[in-house]
Amino acid sequence: MLRTITIGSCVSVQGIFVKALANGRVVVRVGKSNFVGVPV
Repeated sequence: MLRTITIGSCVSVQGIFVKALANGRVVVRVGKSNFVGVPV
């Protein structure tokens, strides 16, 4: 499932959903990299 997250104030990343964290953020995977951010 694709998810879009915001990293910082203006950077958005769209990738494969990995997991949801307890603080409300989510982890997505783009290629071999994982990114953590706030869901859009």
